[in-house]
Amino acid sequence: MRHIVFAATLASAALAGFLPAQPAAAQSPQLEQACVAVAKNFLLVPSLKTGIVQSFPELDPPGARLTYSTREDAKPTDYNNEIECQFDKATPPFGLVRFCISKTCYGPGEQEPDNRRRFEEVKALMARQK
Repeated sequence: MRHIVFAATLASAALAGFLPAQPAAAQSPQLEQACVAVAKNFLLVPSLKTGIVQSFPELDPPGARLTYSTREDAKPTDYNNEIECQFDKATPPFGLVRFCISKTCYGPGEQEPDNRRRFEEVKALMARQK
């Protein structure tokens, strides 16, 4: 009986707007696509399947975060990789500021020289795609 009451409480909270019924949709499809391009360039893959996508054009710096899989036949459980991208602005040309894949970040201020180099490579590739 407690389970039924708990489920009914959760359902009414979701309907009242206290709990999201599903993950929030991307606020900016352009930021989403720019972050996908960052991931594809960094991972050296021609295509990428995305799972949950969140974008934040209103934040400073604007950015996007998404789960992804490089598998062509990806199932919902395969979207366990994550990338977060930050840009100069929320409109093209975005200007890549920093990105993190899993728990490793790449940007101009990173202490690890290889991480700074990978950032510069991806930034150069993004600039070529204009």
